[in-house]
Amino acid sequence: MIGFIIAGLVIGALARLIKPGKQNLGLLATLLLGLVGSIIGGVIASLLGTGNIWELNILGFIVAVVAAVLLIGVAESVAGRRRVTR
Repeated sequence: MIGFIIAGLVIGALARLIKPGKQNLGLLATLLLGLVGSIIGGVIASLLGTGNIWELNILGFIVAVVAAVLLIGVAESVAGRRRVTR
């Protein structure tokens, strides 16, 4: 469980580094988006036959980072839309 949380933080931090511009996300949001990205990456890698969803493998890690980058973009657009309507 602790390894899963650390992997989520690493994936979320890498996704924030890859995504251009400044993100207004806190540590908890980075962790949650990284965890969701790692689950998505594990599922896709498992469907492609590279291993189990809970195993750490290169393809799952790459897909997890890409998924987290996309999730950060979605989170920013939702947060930006919410700020504009106030």
